[in-house]
Amino acid sequence: MGMAVGVHRITEDFEKALCDYTGAKYAIAVDNQSNALFLSLSYEGVNGKEIYIPARTYPSVPCEIIRAGGKVKFIQSNRETLKGAYQLIGSKTWDSALRFTFNMYIPDTFMCISFTGAYKHLKLSKGGAILTDNHDAYLWFKRSRFSGRRECSYFDDNFDMLGINCYMMPELAARGLLLIQQFYDSNNNPKSNEDIELPYPDLSKFEVYK
Repeated sequence: MGMAVGVHRITEDFEKALCDYTGAKYAIAVDNQSNALFLSLSYEGVNGKEIYIPARTYPSVPCEIIRAGGKVKFIQSNRETLKGAYQLIGSKTWDSALRFTFNMYIPDTFMCISFTGAYKHLKLSKGGAILTDNHDAYLWFKRSRFSGRRECSYFDDNFDMLGINCYMMPELAARGLLLIQQFYDSNNNPKSNEDIELPYPDLSKFEVYK
């Protein structure tokens, strides 16, 4: 998947394991799912666009839309809970914080997954990833998460791109490599997980997102 060297190979090995399990062609590990959403929306260029999301969702979702320059539009529902994955309508980005299962990847999307918190299937204390089949986006995400850097010493790099610092630490990636084995049986056959369902407040009531 890349030309990572040194400790960066650990992160790349974890990303390959994510691809093998989820069915995505590429995976880009980051420090949390909120930054995964921001990178995905930034790559898509949602500045000035209306992005529709459930009114009941995790608060960082509208934050990242606004941070990427988009305009939040809330979709009301009679349900007080959110379950599984949903598309941020107006983009190809998906919030998949509550879905992590075998062969889950939806083609031609940016699926943002989360490993943060007690309710996630893959619990790394903190972390997230972007799943995609877009090679150009994959290359852009890899550098954008790493302050615009290539995965080499900054003394050897040629700085020609801006980015943010949201790279997944190699020790978390190593833990991910160990824990992802729980999703395979003794014959190395993948197991599926049920979607998580959680209650969230109605964010449409808050002026800060408007």
